[in-house]
Amino acid sequence: MTTVHAYAATSPSSGLGLTTIERRSPEHDDVEIAIDFCGLCHSDVHAARSEWGSTRYPLVPGHEIVGRVTRVGDSVTGFALGDRVGVGCMVDSCRDCESCAEGLEQYCLVGMTGTYGTPDRRHDGETTQGGYATSIVVNEGYVLSIPEGMDPAAAAPLLCAGITTFSPLNHFEVEKGDAVGVVGLGGLGHMAVKIAKAMGAEVTVFTTSPGKVDAARELGADNVVISKDPDAMAAAAGTLDVIIDTVAAPHDLNPLFRTLRLDGALFQLGLPADPMPAVNPGLLIRKRLAYTGSLIGGIEETQEMLDFCDEHGVVSDIEIVTGDQLNVAYDRMVAGDVKYRFVLDVSSLKEDA
Repeated sequence: MTTVHAYAATSPSSGLGLTTIERRSPEHDDVEIAIDFCGLCHSDVHAARSEWGSTRYPLVPGHEIVGRVTRVGDSVTGFALGDRVGVGCMVDSCRDCESCAEGLEQYCLVGMTGTYGTPDRRHDGETTQGGYATSIVVNEGYVLSIPEGMDPAAAAPLLCAGITTFSPLNHFEVEKGDAVGVVGLGGLGHMAVKIAKAMGAEVTVFTTSPGKVDAARELGADNVVISKDPDAMAAAAGTLDVIIDTVAAPHDLNPLFRTLRLDGALFQLGLPADPMPAVNPGLLIRKRLAYTGSLIGGIEETQEMLDFCDEHGVVSDIEIVTGDQLNVAYDRMVAGDVKYRFVLDVSSLKEDA
C-alpha cells in the first residue's frame, strides 16, 4: 500500500478538502501512474454533492487522468516506466459478457467499475477513488496511451468529454460532406464541434445565447442558430444528418427533430435531472428518424479517439486550477462560468501538503 495526497468530499455539503488515501501496490497486471493533470467534469460535482444519491464517502472524484507510468506489474507488456498514459471513466468491467467481448466495456452487462465511487469487484469491494490525487493504480487493460505530442493538460478532458462526443459521431460514421448539429456549447459541445469539423462535417451550433455566436464560430462552426428564434429554426429545417445534444437541462426536442433529414439521428448526451417535454412520434415516423443515446466509449474506441485527435490537432480548451481552487471551480461550473473545461494541476496537491 502507498499513501498519497488527494482532495476528497466527506459529505454532500463538505466541499473538497486535502487528505490522504491508500493505493494498492501494483499487482502482476497493474500499472501505477503518477498523476500530472485531472480534468473536472460536471458529473464530479453531482457525485461529490450526492446530487444523484448513493455517494459513498469519503469520495475522491476525477476521471480524466493524465500522468506517467511509475511502476508496472511483471506481466504488463503494453506500458513501460515513463510512458505518458491516461485513465478515463472506468477502471474495470466483467471482461466476460457480450459487451466486453465486443470492446464495449462501458455497456458491460454486469456493470463497469467507475474510476471513482464504485465498489471494486476485484479488490474486496473497496470504493474506487479517482484522479484528484497524486497517483493511481489501474489494470493495464483500462489504461490508455496519450500521444507525446499532445499538451497533457488539454488532453485530459478528452478522456470524458472527447470520447463522449467522438463515439456517437463515429458510430454514425460521420464523414466529409455530412451535416452535424451540436446543441449547447459547453464542455461537451465545444468538443463535438471540434471533432465533427475534424471529421470533415459542416457543423451547425444551436444555442439559446446570442453571446455564444462568436465563440461557436471561433471553434469552427459553419452556422450558428439561436434556437429561441422561430424563423432561424424554420430556416434550418431538413438541413442536418445527425445532432449531438449536450444540454443537461430539460428542453423541447421537437424543433430539433424538424432540422433533420430523412434517416437522421439525434444523440442525447446530456442527462437532465427533471423530465423532458414529450417527443412527438409523428416527427420520427415521417422521416424515419432515430432518437438515441450514447455513453462514453470502450477502451479501444477511446484510444482511437486519442489518436484521431492527435492527428488532427484537437484538444480541449481549458483553464488550469490548483487544489485550493477546486471548490470555487465547482461553483463556477454550476454557474456555467468556464470556457470550456477546468483541469486540476496535480502538482499543487504536493505543495498544499
